[in-house]
Amino acid sequence: MPQREIEVILSRQLASYLTMPIFIVDDQGTMIFYNEPAEQILGQRFEETGEMPPDEWVAASTATDDGGNALPTDALPLMVALRERRGVHGSMWIRGRDNQRRKIAITAFPIIGQAGRDLGAMAIFWEAHP
Repeated sequence: MPQREIEVILSRQLASYLTMPIFIVDDQGTMIFYNEPAEQILGQRFEETGEMPPDEWVAASTATDDGGNALPTDALPLMVALRERRGVHGSMWIRGRDNQRRKIAITAFPIIGQAGRDLGAMAIFWEAHP
């Protein structure tokens, strides 16, 4: 695992202590961490997956809209927050690695470090009731 900026390290530390599902990507969109509450929704422990590039983690969760249409990677709230440096909220369906289909609501925002450095993005999400 590469050395991370202190803001990212602290974001990961904070996520590990919270009970809301949290997912963190670096400045390239590589998934670098998700916490234990997120594991229950995603259907697999982080220790089993490790870090993953965007195409792999997107494929692993099979994100779709309400009509069942696959969402492109660049349309996911987390990737929009990363690319546009702004907060984004939305909802989608995912199929976790446990093969369970769940509707989630998600709020994503960029992680911007001191001196305006783009460090990644974080998403807080939860199961939404259809």
